[in-house]
Amino acid sequence: MSLRQMEYFLTVVEEASFTRAAEVLHVTQPALSHQIKALEKAVGGALLERMPRGVRLTPMGRAYLPHAELAVRSAAQARRAARAAAGAEGGELHIAALHSIAVGAMPDVFARWRTARPRVLLRLHEYATTEALEEAVQRGTADLAVGPEPAGPTGTVVPVGEEEVVLVVPFDDRLAGRTTVTLPELADRAWIRCAMEPVVHGERFLDWACGQAGFRPRTAVWTEHTSTAVRMAAAGVGVCAAPGHVVRGAVGEDCVLLTPDPAWKRALTVYARVPPTGAAAAFVDLLRATWPSLGAACAAPVYEECDLPAARTPAPQS
Repeated sequence: MSLRQMEYFLTVVEEASFTRAAEVLHVTQPALSHQIKALEKAVGGALLERMPRGVRLTPMGRAYLPHAELAVRSAAQARRAARAAAGAEGGELHIAALHSIAVGAMPDVFARWRTARPRVLLRLHEYATTEALEEAVQRGTADLAVGPEPAGPTGTVVPVGEEEVVLVVPFDDRLAGRTTVTLPELADRAWIRCAMEPVVHGERFLDWACGQAGFRPRTAVWTEHTSTAVRMAAAGVGVCAAPGHVVRGAVGEDCVLLTPDPAWKRALTVYARVPPTGAAAAFVDLLRATWPSLGAACAAPVYEECDLPAARTPAPQS
């Protein structure tokens, strides 16, 4: 079997049609069918079932699919790495990041990159959880990932700095004239919660932190994205906890930021399956130079993102 045959197979699966796949691949349909049959012969059985309208995977095809995807992605990543190693003057660089980091920190980094290396195309892949982020790197979807230090073995992990979590209230809030606030002062307040909220010690971070302060947060609204939670808090729906770079750099122009006392922070890293070279190494250097909190110690427990299905279930209200 060949890499080209795998690419043909994946295209047929994606398009659910030999005719459309042939058009996408710029080959004749007989030539495409011949390559798929050759692949199936090499594998030892049918991968696709021809239907009156389209195609679908056989059980063998479903088992083969993730491995073919990994092989094709790894080959593409290898090509990008080889071109990047030639001098960071061409090709593509795929960056994976948590959504909050992509919204809050990546625009400035990408702008500086485009100024310094306009010939290197950047592709940004956004993820809601650290698990999905780590999987993207392992599957070869991205060359680099930006987020908390991965839980499992990944390869190269480079410290970037730290992420500060702040509290968001509207301009007319009774705490708007303050710069810091303790959690017990917010025991009577409603909160805007987010599906991307991290967890610590088996609990969602806000539940854990408020529990340490002697109360359980009363949830007013659950949102899917951090940026939505910030906008809700700015409108006066409730208090929101969010990474400071998201609020300051993207969606927080009409709200007040309060620093929790003690502060909430977590260490961030950039990691990859193989040591970064060429364009990837240059991007790591730029990210380390750009991140404002590089080298600061992490003042709060290291936590990980909770999964989306669990986070969609509202916490019990007090």
